[in-house]
Amino acid sequence: MTSVPTPIPSRTQYVLDAIKHRILTGELTPGQSLVETELATQFGVSKTPVREALKTLAGTGLVVMSQYKGVTVRMVDADMAREVYDVRLLLEPEALRRAVRLGASLDTARDALTRADAATDTAERSLANREFHRALYLPCGNPLLVRMLDEVRDQAALVSAVAWAADPSWEREATEHREILRLALDGDADGAASALHSHIASFVRAAFPEPHPEEGQE
Repeated sequence: MTSVPTPIPSRTQYVLDAIKHRILTGELTPGQSLVETELATQFGVSKTPVREALKTLAGTGLVVMSQYKGVTVRMVDADMAREVYDVRLLLEPEALRRAVRLGASLDTARDALTRADAATDTAERSLANREFHRALYLPCGNPLLVRMLDEVRDQAALVSAVAWAADPSWEREATEHREILRLALDGDADGAASALHSHIASFVRAAFPEPHPEEGQE
């Protein structure tokens, strides 16, 4: 028999969602300490739901738990970014290709793109962009593929938050998003997948360029 996941208590879920939102919108920055007692006071709960929420966030790779440093927001470096985006490059374009070939509705992706264009702040636009990408791969017809992409989704958003803070690239990405959606709505599965692959690859390449060996070095 397949085991049923244990539901997360409502207070823990509330704290979990709130902390995740702060991390993914850049309010909590990489390396920042997350102190249980302070968070419990902020959210008006005991330390137990905070502790459980932090454990869950550690499992998704958004925070790091250390015996000596306590809990901190995960640091983002080039290696971490490339690992996460490598998984996306392998899986996300194929998921979109399958969704288009299945003739799946992409209304949710269109709505997310509209919200991103109308966003008035970075947090709102970031969340809408996340929803846009998920809406592209969600109807691919393979629940395991969706779960695999969901597992790296938060880490990818953390990479994006760090990259956008250093060099905002909203307008270029919005243009690329519109082209990806146009190709998908036209039924061009391969074209949409190729455009999505280029979009993901160009983002991580611009944000975390590969180091070039110094001239004259053997």
